[in-house]
Amino acid sequence: MAISGPHGGEGGGVFADINITPLTDIFLVLLIIFMVTTSVTIESAAHVDLPNATNTAPENKGVIVTYTAQHELFVNSKDVPERELQSSLRDALSKVDQKIVVFQGDRKVLLGDMVRILGIAKAAGAEQIAIAAKRVTGAQLENNPSSGGS
Repeated sequence: MAISGPHGGEGGGVFADINITPLTDIFLVLLIIFMVTTSVTIESAAHVDLPNATNTAPENKGVIVTYTAQHELFVNSKDVPERELQSSLRDALSKVDQKIVVFQGDRKVLLGDMVRILGIAKAAGAEQIAIAAKRVTGAQLENNPSSGGS
């Protein structure tokens, strides 16, 4: 704050300058916080650790059913409660030419859960069922005994 007189001397009006540096600092901190939280929330909604297989062919036909280790169900990346799975599958299968259901299940998914979900898919009208797997090479199978090699 500065006080000056009418003739450049003392006495007179008050000049107030606004210091915007703290305001700028706050905005920069908020911007960084929003950038970090956005990058965290962009990650895939359904992270699935697929089992490994050596002879997989990429297919983009049919309906994809994803079952996570946290027991979440997704039909074509749309979160679906289990009680609505059959109707959601029926709707999704009616929109595709080939009535194929591709099951993407986490390695930690129990076999009983998988069989139950595939049974619901059959009841919804699936003519064929496929199980998704990650493509691996022979060297990767030898180095990773949990994937079914050696």
